[in-house]
Amino acid sequence: MGLMANIKRDLRFVAGLRRLLKRIKPIELDSDILVPDDFEEAVDKFPDNVAVEDEHRSLTYRELDALANRYGHWAKGRGLRRGEVIALVMMNRAEYLAAWLGFSKVGIATALINTNLTGQALAHCLTISGAFNVVADEDCWRQVEEARPFVKQNLMLWVLGLQATDEASERRGLDNAVRGGSSVRPAKSAREGLTNRDTALFIYTSGTTGLPKAARIPHSRARTYMRAFAGCTETTPTDRIYNCLPLYHSTGGLVGVGSALLNGARLIIRKRFSVSNFWPDVKTSGATVFVYIGELCRYLVNAPPNEDERAHRLRLAFGNGLRPEVWPEFQSRFAIPRILEFYGSTEGNVSLFNFDGKQGSIGRVPKFLKSKINIRLVRFDVNTEQPIRGADGLCQAAPVGEVGEAVGMIGEDIRHDFSGYADKAASQQKILTDVFKRGDRWFRTGDLMRQDADGYFYFVDRIGDTFRWKGENVSTGEVEQRLAEAPGVREIIAYGVPTPGYDGKAGMVAIVPEGRFNAKAFSDYADQELPAYARPVFVRLIKAVDTTGTFKYRKVDLVAEGYDPDRVDGQLYVRGGKNGYQKLTPKALADVTSGATRL
Repeated sequence: MGLMANIKRDLRFVAGLRRLLKRIKPIELDSDILVPDDFEEAVDKFPDNVAVEDEHRSLTYRELDALANRYGHWAKGRGLRRGEVIALVMMNRAEYLAAWLGFSKVGIATALINTNLTGQALAHCLTISGAFNVVADEDCWRQVEEARPFVKQNLMLWVLGLQATDEASERRGLDNAVRGGSSVRPAKSAREGLTNRDTALFIYTSGTTGLPKAARIPHSRARTYMRAFAGCTETTPTDRIYNCLPLYHSTGGLVGVGSALLNGARLIIRKRFSVSNFWPDVKTSGATVFVYIGELCRYLVNAPPNEDERAHRLRLAFGNGLRPEVWPEFQSRFAIPRILEFYGSTEGNVSLFNFDGKQGSIGRVPKFLKSKINIRLVRFDVNTEQPIRGADGLCQAAPVGEVGEAVGMIGEDIRHDFSGYADKAASQQKILTDVFKRGDRWFRTGDLMRQDADGYFYFVDRIGDTFRWKGENVSTGEVEQRLAEAPGVREIIAYGVPTPGYDGKAGMVAIVPEGRFNAKAFSDYADQELPAYARPVFVRLIKAVDTTGTFKYRKVDLVAEGYDPDRVDGQLYVRGGKNGYQKLTPKALADVTSGATRL
């Protein structure tokens, strides 16, 4: 019985891998066939199919291509040259796709900026992008203006929907400028000299420490994301892919887009995810596929019953981060026939696919293909946060069932390439050398996993100081940096704590107060300095900070004690109430753990 089950699993994996590789095999690093060429091929094949639909309108492939051409000609008319960068700060809408696809047609890279960012964090992302031109919409341009004083380079801001009365010397409306551009495709000579090694996009990731890093996405990587999921999801021109994930992330912006636009399907994008409107919208739109992140699935499971939650046409849900405790109810309650969970990171070279839908697993590698797929788990020391090395100085493979850090062998081929960040020093920190033999190079994912005897991988946790909350990576270093000057704060330590009923970890800070702690003043300051998902959920007051021998904050004990009043000596607060934070009384704690109070 076990042998037959393994054979069936292997056959399903091989079939899925074959679909994926069939689409990415033609990609060569030195080829001049780029992202816009893949898109234009789909346009020529499916010109009259609806390509994209948002809340306001729908565009056929021909119309989306024409709009993208206008953006390309506009950028070229501004005197931008191949290899330069435009920053895009815009909510989900059809123009978002048209803009970056159009810029790629004339060899210009686009920095996809997180629309939740404000102030110093937004300024940092704009600065490291190197962009002198920013394209925004009516929802986002004001936060760009507020961040402008902190950006190192001069910015010209172009805004969709901007009224003439709002224009200034460094801010202009974009509608007429784009409308006046040609709808004819820019000549391919506009991107002459570029290959798949050149940058198509910058997508920001928090990494493990510090402010967001700009992951460099060359055309090879963007094409791989888009083509791989066009293959493994098996979408067709009759499919409608529902995508309410932010287009500035790789899952929503590349994985979700490629599965639709490269196969002639309809991409349904929404400005943001809405729990109450999700199932009615999925039903009304006729969606057959949707792309998720794990937190979205948890929100839906925790929501009250909706009369439309099983009245849909979905055949497939695909994405990453669907937690083992959520998966069974999510699939059964909402009657979703098939789930395709995958693992990958924006900047990394490791990918896993759960082609046979085993609940709780992020993917599988059959034993007979282990040498062909670059992922390995190495034994890991949680105290030093470094792989364990043997007497020979090399790393040690984690045995079956033991938690280890996932690493990916770096090679020159398309699947094993590591393109890194805009910051070369940050890129180097992610490379591990002398792993299994002298001189080899492996990418550190920063993720802890375990693998079972059947080859299935299971995600355990992130290494270090970054945790996941509300579908976003939160850097504790950034939180500490931004809140160090908050009223009444002498010292502050930020960390994530597991919270029942929520995916990821809730943000918590331990504060050594300066005088009397004012909850409202601290809350107001946090609201001003941090995006909503990064603001601490819990606050703990402590008398002094424990540090290690190297003067690093000792967070292990703080994380273990969490927000349990029986283990914590000192005042505790939870976000909520008229003062921003309220004292965490036994009743307030009971409401949090029971789900009566939503964090």
